[in-house]
Amino acid sequence: MAKIAIYPGTFDPITNGHLDVIQRACKLFDGLIIAVAKSDSKKPLFTQEERIKMVQFAINELGETSCTLSVSGFSHLVADFAREQESNILIRGLRAVSDFEYELQMGYANASLNRKLETIYLMPSLQNAFISSSVVRSILLHNGNISHLVPKSVNDFIRNHYVCRH
Repeated sequence: MAKIAIYPGTFDPITNGHLDVIQRACKLFDGLIIAVAKSDSKKPLFTQEERIKMVQFAINELGETSCTLSVSGFSHLVADFAREQESNILIRGLRAVSDFEYELQMGYANASLNRKLETIYLMPSLQNAFISSSVVRSILLHNGNISHLVPKSVNDFIRNHYVCRH
């Protein structure tokens, strides 16, 4: 039976740090579902549809991987999404100690909603440890260069779609 993990997040936008975690998770599992949360409460800069597109562009850029990758949107509890996908493993990235407390609380909350659910925390490589979607959005909102922080296809998408809107 294939071991499928879920990497949930807002991915607003997907970054090189996210791709780093995806590649690491692929070494551990047969399949990985990148689950793009609707997350209206976070007031994302990009629509869920745009974020799904960017994730798809980014994973296409990876080429062949050691696991099957798929992208799916969801708008309900990740614990319920995992149950629907018949997966009991969540992947979360940790960049710094500051991420740990929040992620630990979320891991416990998800486990309380779905007792079979395990959360595995992966660190990005050192070169990607400082990258976050919020850093990328901040740079973007000030018309800065984000090309070294996101995959090329994502940078192109943002430059072609976001800049035209703002």
